Amino acid sequence: MALWFGIALMCLLATIIVARPIYRQQQRFSALIAGGVGGVVLLSLGLYAFQGSPELPSGAGAGGQPDVEEMVASLAARLEADPDDLNGWKMLGRSYMTLANFSDAVLAYERAVSLEQSQNAQTLVDLGGALLARDNTRIEGRTAALFESALALEPNNPAALFYAGIAALNRGDTDLAAERWEILLGLNPPEEIRGIIEQRVAEWRGEAPPEISAPPAEQPGVVIMAEVLVSAAAIGSLPADTSVFVIARDPAQPSPPIAVTRRVLSELPAMVGLSDADSMIPGRTLSAFAEVEVIARISVSGQPIAQSGDWFGSVIVEPSENNTVTLKIDQQVP
Repeated sequence: MALWFGIALMCLLATIIVARPIYRQQQRFSALIAGGVGGVVLLSLGLYAFQGSPELPSGAGAGGQPDVEEMVASLAARLEADPDDLNGWKMLGRSYMTLANFSDAVLAYERAVSLEQSQNAQTLVDLGGALLARDNTRIEGRTAALFESALALEPNNPAALFYAGIAALNRGDTDLAAERWEILLGLNPPEEIRGIIEQRVAEWRGEAPPEISAPPAEQPGVVIMAEVLVSAAAIGSLPADTSVFVIARDPAQPSPPIAVTRRVLSELPAMVGLSDADSMIPGRTLSAFAEVEVIARISVSGQPIAQSGDWFGSVIVEPSENNTVTLKIDQQVP
């Protein structure tokens, strides 16, 4: 069941921090996907936003999350007395992102951008990511302008390249989107996101995409192997660290699911295996079903239950006849 909460946020807020989305740079990064890879990309498990603050403990106390919230409130109070503390506002923005308080994160980053007179690329990216996380919209308008401004200041900023590429895609300029992501590839992004970048660049250039490496055929215990693909529309509107649930369920009795596994958007496209080890209820094994519906769902909320705005794809599988299927995430929950 830890799976359900597994959005402990490597995700979530790397997440959608979107600025922590695509991969980490300087302990955060983000190049993200927060809004696209939007959001993307990732892999920021470094989520603890109080790093580097001498007045705050380096870890959560015995009280857990309430202690974190108390520390953030203390930092906010201190900044009221010292409103020109630039590093304090940045730290407060990261802290609010960690707590998924996106509205206050935007205000904190707005203050930091103002103090820097919009001359720091990473702060502009952080503000753009916070806006994307708060509004859950496409990268366009002001957010796109923020990423463009960041690129003008720092042409090789990974997050700015990532998001500005998505913004170009949203405007229909696939050549510019590909150009920016090709520069991103030249910056040696983590392997976990390189594949998806290469796939998209090839698609935008009208070239044959590189093949997705499949896991060993003898992978033990696999009952269903699904090649999970993602539409450009979904990729372009969500952060890279958004949770993706691959679910197997009984078509005749959809709830509860038979088996579930979780990935993040930056890992796709990929081959995802489901086995009896992924079963939700002891004794109710995936291998016992003659027919199964497999659903891949990008969860905007990070929760396993479908909600409005989620993207998904589904297919019916008869494992005994053919246990390898292709599944494309290209539909959105109203």
